[in-house]
Amino acid sequence: MKYILSIPIFLLSLSVFAQQDPQHSFYFNNPLFFNPAYAGSNGVCNITGVSRVQYVGWDGAPKTQFLSIQAPIARKKIGLGATISYDKIGARSALNTMANFAYHIQLNEDNVRLSLGLSAGFSQNSFGFSGLIVNDPTDPNYLLASNTLSPNFGFGTYLYGKKFYAGFSIPKMLKQSIDNQIGNAINQPHLYVMGGYVFPINSVVDLKPSMLVKYTANAPITTDLNVSAFFYKQVWLGLMCRMNESIGFNSSYQLPNNIMFGYAFDYPINGMRLSQFGNHELVISINLFNKKNAFISPRYF
Repeated sequence: MKYILSIPIFLLSLSVFAQQDPQHSFYFNNPLFFNPAYAGSNGVCNITGVSRVQYVGWDGAPKTQFLSIQAPIARKKIGLGATISYDKIGARSALNTMANFAYHIQLNEDNVRLSLGLSAGFSQNSFGFSGLIVNDPTDPNYLLASNTLSPNFGFGTYLYGKKFYAGFSIPKMLKQSIDNQIGNAINQPHLYVMGGYVFPINSVVDLKPSMLVKYTANAPITTDLNVSAFFYKQVWLGLMCRMNESIGFNSSYQLPNNIMFGYAFDYPINGMRLSQFGNHELVISINLFNKKNAFISPRYF
């Protein structure tokens, strides 16, 4: 698909928007993308995939895919994991691969645990203007292209029990130039604070509020709030609010064979709301080698 765009404006946009990691409405289902200390905390080998499309109806709108795998080893004292994400916005794309290690410490007889995690991997950022229709084809920037590969490292802490979790993380600690200094586009480190709690209402319904706070230099703080109701240990229905940005809902269904799938929708409430059809996200999560029935022994986080 072709996009009409002024190249100088596009280069400026790299400097402004590259500071933000991709959005993720189902963050509460898979914190591993933001916190390496989450690896192995759910006690089973898990594979989760997410596909997200933003601002449907706009040419060049963001499209993002996530894939993660994690498992506990050494009597669940150690967690190992890996994540891959691919994000494309117009002529720009980013591929991130990270390996995760976590060490879990049992704090009391109620099995409250503290996990300390590290991550390491690579980020590949690229852009090229060959797919654009430009206003001035003689612009020397028209032939510009960039492809950078950079290492990165991160850390996180994660405190959790059967009915709560709280975490702090910086999944990518190093600043990265994503355009070889062509447009002065720098990917800044992101700081995440997350938390959630489950309130049993009765034998049928559990209520789970959760939040994710994101901070990076030279950008506003972003806060995601979500409240989900869990019916019959099988169906999740939730409402979300991304402060000053969007509102929406999410739902997921837990099958008895340890497979969960879900859908989330959110719609901008700021200036991005015009001439588009919102943001859509799909998730599927599979627990492998788990002999426990998901209804009898449900996982809240």
